[in-house]
Amino acid sequence: MALCACCSKVSTADSLVLGAIQIMIGIFSVLMWYLLLILYMGQIKGVFGTYEPITYKTGCSLWGMIFIISGVSIIRVANHPSQRLFTCAMIMNILCIIVAIIAMVLTVMELSSFESVSYRNYGQAKLGREISRVLLGFYPLELCIAFTYTIFSCVGLCRESEDVNTTISEEVESAL
Repeated sequence: MALCACCSKVSTADSLVLGAIQIMIGIFSVLMWYLLLILYMGQIKGVFGTYEPITYKTGCSLWGMIFIISGVSIIRVANHPSQRLFTCAMIMNILCIIVAIIAMVLTVMELSSFESVSYRNYGQAKLGREISRVLLGFYPLELCIAFTYTIFSCVGLCRESEDVNTTISEEVESAL
């Protein structure tokens, strides 16, 4: 069963699975950000200050909301195909690609630089870095899912456009 007339390369089942995985990654990212929030808010001001990495300051894991919205839009397109919803899903997946790349770059920057922190906060900083490493594994997965959906949807859209053009040209030729 095709997703819609404009996207014949991605089946409904594939779209539902990709959307569900995007939603799960988004929820996991948001929950990890909440854990980091609790972790870093509980730091004690030490000799060397507190540990607040760039991904925490920017709310990088909170950007998982974009992954959730994108997953929901893919599932909506699978259940109720329309050109408007399809365009919305494509835009959201392109936004997911951009967000995942930015999140990966910020996380790599965070993990590559580690300033010393006070002994009291060292455990919290180390746990926070481990959470960032786990999230660094999920960002490429999100990137691959969004990229796959976008590419296959564009291929289906191009094929549909070619089929329409071929049909129109055949009708014009037969009319002449």
